[in-house]
Amino acid sequence: MIVLGVILLIVGFVTGISILWTIGIILAVVGAALWILGSLGHAVAGHRHYW
Repeated sequence: MIVLGVILLIVGFVTGISILWTIGIILAVVGAALWILGSLGHAVAGHRHYW
């Protein structure tokens, strides 16, 4: 999810499409939050780890 967010950020920046930029930021932030929660040992969506 983080990788997809970064790709959308780059594509949105290069093409000038602001909706891709916004979606990229959201995906990167949500992906980072899930990764941090999963690495701390918290259950994320019923799973002990998230990848």
